[in-house]
Amino acid sequence: MTNQALVSAAREVLLGNYRSNPVVFREGKGCRLIDVEGKSYIDLCAGIAVVSVGHCHPELVRAISEQAARLMHVSNLFFNETNIELAQELKKRTPYSKFFFCNSGAEANEGLLKLARRYHFERGDKERRGIITAHNSFHGRSMGALTMTAQPKYQEGMGPMVGGVEHVVYGDLAALDKLVGPQTAAVILEPVQGEGGVVAATPEYLRGVRELCDRKGALLMLDEVQTGYGRTGRFLAQEWSGVVADACALAKGIAGGFPLGAVAVSEKLEKGLPPGTHGTTYGGNPLACAAALAVLRIFDREQLVENARTQGEYLGQRLAAFAADASLPAAAEPRGLGLLRGIAIAQGFEPGALVADLRARGVLVSIAGGNVLRISPPLTITHAELDEALVAIEASLRAAQRSGS
Repeated sequence: MTNQALVSAAREVLLGNYRSNPVVFREGKGCRLIDVEGKSYIDLCAGIAVVSVGHCHPELVRAISEQAARLMHVSNLFFNETNIELAQELKKRTPYSKFFFCNSGAEANEGLLKLARRYHFERGDKERRGIITAHNSFHGRSMGALTMTAQPKYQEGMGPMVGGVEHVVYGDLAALDKLVGPQTAAVILEPVQGEGGVVAATPEYLRGVRELCDRKGALLMLDEVQTGYGRTGRFLAQEWSGVVADACALAKGIAGGFPLGAVAVSEKLEKGLPPGTHGTTYGGNPLACAAALAVLRIFDREQLVENARTQGEYLGQRLAAFAADASLPAAAEPRGLGLLRGIAIAQGFEPGALVADLRARGVLVSIAGGNVLRISPPLTITHAELDEALVAIEASLRAAQRSGS
């Protein structure tokens, strides 16, 4: 069938809550996707930073297949060995000592919210329930995570929001200092605001937030759903600042496309969620954890964290050159870290039109923050593949027309 026929069929049976591009994919390999008509695309979306080891990596496919033939699910009333092994591997690679596995980034962020409040409750400080997040943040679409997501467009018609959550300007340490008080349980931030426009916090800001939280008795928690798992060229983005949060949320690239999320906690918070206070039916199932273990093996053998740093630096240089080129007026500002990058599109140009033009040229990107072309390819991307995509991006920027012209 054609893309057009399948898109028409989709509109008959799917709810319509996504603004999906009019293309239907059938298969993928590495950094490329192929649609139902056989057209190949360089995938600079990677499922929005999810497909960390590329599409259909043979080792990941084999690990999922072998585990599916052995054991897919048991209740969390019992242990399973891949769950334990994954937690052990993450403990080796992060400053965290214990882990809770769930199914998504939104679930992981819900876990952070509950953990922050219950931790203080367990210590007898029952008034410390306040949560502070940043404007333009994105933490998910379940109600707690949605409340933490300080973008009104996502909350419209969904109210009332969960109580006790306040928002502050991202990067403004003085404003945060005024807001954090004796009833603040935690400050929850993204090291790089992905959906907010690929805006990176400075190391100085994150270090200042760490000191502020310590001084005032609040927890610092980081949403590393989009930035974790090597995406910025370090295993966790917080490593760039030297900050260690009290807990962080992980998901997206953790299992290479298989649904999985995690809450990672420091020793300080190990007893923050006593038995019975939190759970999930599917979280930490053997199949998802086997996929995640395969991802870590691939990371090590193919040095993908290092590749994200090297290729990300090159990508950042090329995007900066586009922004500095007077003959490319649509390119306004380069952003991001590692292989979570973006280029802000100047006022008067339509980001959506650029996305469509790039799709026609065989390159897939997404929009973040309303006006930023977000580039978050598989961490396996090569220099040659980046160059091929950058040729198309430059051509698209050069061909961009001002609105109304």
